[in-house]
Amino acid sequence: MTGTPQLDFALDTYECIVLYPGPAGRVLPKETVQRLQAEHTAHMLALQRRGLVLVAGSIDGPAREPAPPIGIGLARTGSVEDVRSVMEADPAVQAGLYMVDVLTFLCPAGSLEFPLVKTDS
Repeated sequence: MTGTPQLDFALDTYECIVLYPGPAGRVLPKETVQRLQAEHTAHMLALQRRGLVLVAGSIDGPAREPAPPIGIGLARTGSVEDVRSVMEADPAVQAGLYMVDVLTFLCPAGSLEFPLVKTDS
């Protein structure tokens, strides 16, 4: 599906961040993986503090093989490319521990709330 569907109600648009295992994850030493995971967490928390990422977390459970998604997040910047750029700057993505994709996510307007996100009001 491409483009915005024609509906009789408003839609909110988000950027959906999907994280997958990267090619280097199987070969990196355990200590390197642990360091990169910590750097990834710090990167994501910094993006949340800046208000770029609204929510992010890990996924656990059975999924498609060979590379099930391991994390998702939502941003609302209006630009898939901007979000992809900051996610590709993640140290764990740069090292190949993770791969990232950023897609447009549409949902009925007002259906999502992010109580932990600080807003200017």
